[in-house]
Amino acid sequence: MEYHLIATSTFGIEAITAGELKNLGYKDVKTENGRVIFKGNEEDIAKTNIWLRTADRVLIKMAEFKAETFEELFQGAKAVDWWKLIPENGKMHVTGKSVKSKLFSVSDCQAIVKKAVVESMKRKYPREVFTEDGPVYKIEVAILKDIVTLTVDTSGPGLHKRGYREKAGEAPLKETLAAALVLISKWTPDRLLYDPFCGSGTIPVEAAMIGKNIAPGLRRSFASEEWPNIDRSIWERVRKEAEEAINDKKFVIYGSDKDGKVLKTARQNAIKAGVEAFTNFQKLPVEEFSSRKRYAYVITNPPYGERLGEEKEVRKLYEILGNLYKAHDDWSFFVLTSYYEFEKCFRRKADKNRKLYNGRLLCYYYQYIYNEKK
Repeated sequence: MEYHLIATSTFGIEAITAGELKNLGYKDVKTENGRVIFKGNEEDIAKTNIWLRTADRVLIKMAEFKAETFEELFQGAKAVDWWKLIPENGKMHVTGKSVKSKLFSVSDCQAIVKKAVVESMKRKYPREVFTEDGPVYKIEVAILKDIVTLTVDTSGPGLHKRGYREKAGEAPLKETLAAALVLISKWTPDRLLYDPFCGSGTIPVEAAMIGKNIAPGLRRSFASEEWPNIDRSIWERVRKEAEEAINDKKFVIYGSDKDGKVLKTARQNAIKAGVEAFTNFQKLPVEEFSSRKRYAYVITNPPYGERLGEEKEVRKLYEILGNLYKAHDDWSFFVLTSYYEFEKCFRRKADKNRKLYNGRLLCYYYQYIYNEKK
């Protein structure tokens, strides 16, 4: 069966997610704010959940229509053949959100959609009450400017939950965003990669997984694995293909931090991700960092100075980072920060910068690219 699928993503990295889909072989890919739309079958649901590094979730789009009244919402949701996806015992959990719409009460919208889904299910199953003791089908009613989009989540826990990070540092970077930073940089394993503010190691671990071509969802489960319409053999086949796609490249990615305690977590995360042989973590403040290597990459997410009294310390760190860049004029630097005067402290205007969100915090990804300076 062919589905209209949506890969949701953080604002600013939709094009990166679209690029991932194209690399996986999908051709009819449409990018919108916070999501990428494409088509696929049951195998594609498994494939994209297991392989997408920068997407938050993979959703099935069930319907889209305009609704300015609760009756229009009810009739629109009821018209969907939910029984084609949801079995008789499926647990129908409805979530919702509404932005700039006449139907602004999310709880009322959720209740109405749930009632409409049940009425739709009755067209297939002649019963008044559904036990809902089977697999979970999380339905979302999203209303934007009176346009309703009804989706079903195939992923379960967000795709950033790879399974390797039980613990994190004080201000952890989401795995999906860390992967996006690496992909945007166009780093390849033939170049050395350093993260001098590595914290719990998310950037080095994600980079190592990219370098080894390890599918990020290989070791975790997904909500749609429990669905009867997706045969388990499909998941087994896609996972087997992903295992076979891991390459034999040899490289080492270096991460350092002044906090030795958080580095212990970084090493544990690398072990759980299966990349401990390709990462090296050491306790080292950024001002003591040095290297004679050439053509290396620095990809990092340094402190932002969000707390009161930290600004002076953060400005100093950025100056040190700028000195490091000056001392290695054939390196490429990629720095994510929300600090508005980063370039002034770094003492150089970036070749490129990109607006990204770290959680709800607006950041810029400053890119100093060696090839473009020649």
